[in-house]
Amino acid sequence: MTPRPSTRNKAESPVEIVVLDTAGEAERYAASEIRSFITARREPVLGLATGRTMLKVYDWLRQWHEAGELSFAACRSFNLDEYRGLSADDPSSFASYMRRSLFDHVDMPEANYHLPDPDAPESSLAAYDLAIEKSGGLGLQLLGIGRNGHIGFNEPGADRHSLTHVVALDPSTRAANAGDFPPGVDVPTHAATMGIATILGAERILLLATGAAKSEALARAMSGPVEADCPASYLQLHDHVTVVCDREAAALLQERS
Repeated sequence: MTPRPSTRNKAESPVEIVVLDTAGEAERYAASEIRSFITARREPVLGLATGRTMLKVYDWLRQWHEAGELSFAACRSFNLDEYRGLSADDPSSFASYMRRSLFDHVDMPEANYHLPDPDAPESSLAAYDLAIEKSGGLGLQLLGIGRNGHIGFNEPGADRHSLTHVVALDPSTRAANAGDFPPGVDVPTHAATMGIATILGAERILLLATGAAKSEALARAMSGPVEADCPASYLQLHDHVTVVCDREAAALLQERS
């Protein structure tokens, strides 16, 4: 699995883009970057993401843990977001997703992993950013990208200076996530999410994008202007971003580079 050269010149942008042939290779590469970060730090602080794109990443991390090659005992983590109105035990909640995908299978103490309280009053969500700050700040933030360019649940129009807050989910986001809910169950209309400023406060950002459906959003985010209409474009303002993608996701970006 040899990564292709970055599609961008580092002199032009601090964003490093690693293109792999397949989604599987990209997922393993992203997982290996997380593994390297954890093993290099005494007290790693992770920002974690959910969604179908991340499932194989967490599979790799679990496998390495089960093989005795990776410990999460010293890790602390903060998830990007959570649906408003879902209990932590709801199978469609991100809390349940994280337990199924990672937390129940590794040695991270339960007290060390955190998700924003989706039903807290807006004024109380500042406590999430404070908890991140008290932990020493996010060392590595894992991200996906929505088809409309969202990161976390920061939808088009997101404020660059926003901290953790409640957002109304775009209809396209709700439609894209409908498959994560039982038939006939509506996707919640709101969620709590880290804000753009919270995300950009991470020391390092790792974005994983796979599949042709993400190609337009990725091209806008990395090759287009920095603008609120494509929240992921704000990542161009960060000085340590690595984008890992497969050929399908990178297709339009390569054309525009």
